[in-house]
Formats: sequence, structure tokens, C-alpha cells
Amino acid sequence: MSEELHFDLLVLGGGSGGVACARRAAEYGARVALVEGARLGGTCVNVGCVPKKVMWFAAERAHALASAAEFGFTVENVRFDWQALVRGRDAFVARLNGIYAQMLEDARVTVFRGTGRFCAPRTIEVDGQRLCGEHVVIATGGQAVVPPVPGAELGMTSDGFFALQTQPRRVVVVGSGYIAVELAGVLRALGSEVDLLVRSDRLLRPFDVLVRETVAERLSGQGVRIHWRTQPASVARQASGELLVTLSDQTTLIADALLWAVGREPNTAHLNLAAAGVQTRANGQIEVDEFQNTSASNTYAIGDITGQPELTPVAIACGRALVARLFLNQVDARWDARVVPTVIFTHPPAASAGLSEEAARARFGEAAVKVFVSRFNPMVQALAAEKRQTVMKLVCAGENQAVVGCHIVGEGADEMLQGFAVAMEMGATKADFDRTLAIHPTSAEELVTMR
Repeated sequence: MSEELHFDLLVLGGGSGGVACARRAAEYGARVALVEGARLGGTCVNVGCVPKKVMWFAAERAHALASAAEFGFTVENVRFDWQALVRGRDAFVARLNGIYAQMLEDARVTVFRGTGRFCAPRTIEVDGQRLCGEHVVIATGGQAVVPPVPGAELGMTSDGFFALQTQPRRVVVVGSGYIAVELAGVLRALGSEVDLLVRSDRLLRPFDVLVRETVAERLSGQGVRIHWRTQPASVARQASGELLVTLSDQTTLIADALLWAVGREPNTAHLNLAAAGVQTRANGQIEVDEFQNTSASNTYAIGDITGQPELTPVAIACGRALVARLFLNQVDARWDARVVPTVIFTHPPAASAGLSEEAARARFGEAAVKVFVSRFNPMVQALAAEKRQTVMKLVCAGENQAVVGCHIVGEGADEMLQGFAVAMEMGATKADFDRTLAIHPTSAEELVTMR
């Protein structure tokens, strides 16, 4: 065993949250070490947000080509090369891996490549080397769940989707959340036949009903076959190489690929958290308070392992607030969970910030909540024979009608929400929105002209 090495901050996990935490602490003068056995950037950079967005952009181009005739273009002999897209996407991700490594080097963060586990409080062993930290941050993220279904190993998770070198012609997607609806939409837009299996009677359960229903309607309209209240009972490989997916109602589907998108679980089982004195919930999540403190002194957790929203900006915000508290003496620094803007990259995208209508009524009471809804044909659809409406909802609460929820499904929703989230974070009211001059002609102007 090598001699123990000591650091002011020891970060276990090199995803977006861990890297942001380590870099910022180093900027504040701390001696920092980071432990990561896989590619830097974690899920988001390697098998999540970044490669997903590249695939989404490709799918958006397919939709644009399909509607080009509406604006007078004749598009002929269009071919799509899945392998060319994958090569470009993977090269982009590899560049980001290098950028992350360079950022850590420039910040003078010491990186240990390997799988770390606790051997004592605030002490981690990685490849025979013991590392000790005055403070330790656990940021090991999550991994996709594969359900206990006979033959489940014949399917793939989102990790496997990003490893596909050829496009499957027929795909069964299982799930109802972000990953399921996003990848179902991408596959369908790029030409695959897609069956989406949903265990309940709704998609995107935490989201506002306007988002849930509109996304389901758009997916169906684009040719995704949604099977409600059903799930796979078994999966088998046929002699032809195709998959036979038997459903809970005993009907069957034939597919070239099966994608499990039924949730994620925290990467904590291998960490030997008992040795660190860190308590977990039954599902493996690490319990933290509002300052990211775990049950063990000077030991913290950020990101997907905590049960907080599984979003890259949340992990980054938590990590940066934590090190400001530890190394800048900002004793009250913590992540503000009041407004969480997020986007579901469907076609068109769906964007939400703050509370759903249902959550607002539960928190403030029926009488205190007022809702404003707009449904309109966006100008980009002006020449289309079949109009695809944009829908928007503002949820307001209290005597001053503070805007506590904003929900949009339509072209540009992903870009327009960010500024409105700033206004909501500042406590904007419906009257503030009403006083704001509209930008015409845009879809965004509807958010400041609703009545």
C-alpha cells in the first residue's frame, strides 16, 4: 500500500457536478483530487445530454426537410447516413473529454484514474493508493435500470443506444420519462418504426398536464405507436435474429432492438459507504440536507445519487454552492430549488419551469391559483397544410399573481424558457409579464400577452 496522500477536497466522480465542484474549489485555493475510472464528463457528456442533443439536432433536420416544400423548396434524393452521424457525434464527445481533462489540469486538480471506494471515513482507496480529504464530495451519478423481465438482457439501455453503429429498423422503447420520449422521437424522425410501451396511462408524470398530453399527441402524430397500460412480460431472440417481445396482455411485437428507459439508480453500491459512515435510503440514494451534508462529518453528496432533480445544472449548482461554503466561508450558500427550468427534447421541444398547475393548487390552495393558457399556430406553420399548434401555460399564485409555473410545447420552447426562468427566479408577477413589451412576430410574445 502506498503512502496516504492528503487533500483539502477529495471528489469521487468525474461527471459534470464533480468536475465543476473540483475546479471551483481549486480556484478558491484548495488542494483538490478527483477520482474517476471512466471517461470524464460522466453521463451527461458521454451517454446523456450531449450526444442526445446531437441526435436531436439530426432529427430536427429530418423534420425540416419534410416541411421544406411548404416554403417552396424541392428536396430530392435525400439520404441519411446513421454511421456518418455517429462518427461525428463520437468525435465531438471525444473532444469534450479532452477539454474536461485540460480544464482540470489547468486548475491544478490532481486526477486519479480508477474506481474508488471508501476504506475509512474521508479516506478512499483507488488502485492501491489511499487518498484522504479534509472534505469529501461523493458525485458518482447514476446508471440505467434493467427490469427483472425474462430475456431483459437482450435489450439495451440508453448507454447501448449511443453505441449503436447501425440504425435499427424496428424499435420497441419501454418507459414514459425524458429518455423514453426523447429517444423514441429521434428514432422515429430518422426513419425507424417505433413502439412505445407505457406502464400507466400517462407520459412524463411529474410534468404539467398540458405538457404530458401535448407530447403524447405529437408523438402519436409523428407515427410513434404508443401502447398504454402495458409492459414487456418477456423477450426472446428468434432464429432470424429479431426480438420477440411478449407484452403483459400476451400480444407480441417483433423488433430489431429493444430499449429500456424505465429509470435510473444511484451508483453507490460499490462505494463501501458503511466504512465512511454515510447512510443511504433503501434505493441506494444518499440522504443529504439542504447544504448537501450526508450523515458523516465533512462528507457531502451532489447530483443524481441524492434524489434531487437528475439534471446536470442542478449537480453543478449544488457543487459550486457547496465549495463556496467550504472555502469562501459563505455559510449560507446552497442551491435554490424554487425554480428548476428543464427541457424535454421532443419534436417540438417541451419546456417547463416551476410548479405544474396541480402542484401549485396543492401548495397554495384552489382559490389562490389562476392559470393562463394560450394555443396558437406559430408563424413557422403559416404555410403548412396541417397546422401544429404551440401551447403555453402560466401558473400564477397569491394576491399578486406571482408566476410560479411556466410550461411551453412548441418550436423554440427550449431557447425561450431560459429568460423567463430568470424572471421567475426574481419573483416576477403576471403584471410584470403584462408590462413587458412583446417582440413581434415571435411565439415568445404570447407569454407576455396572455389574458
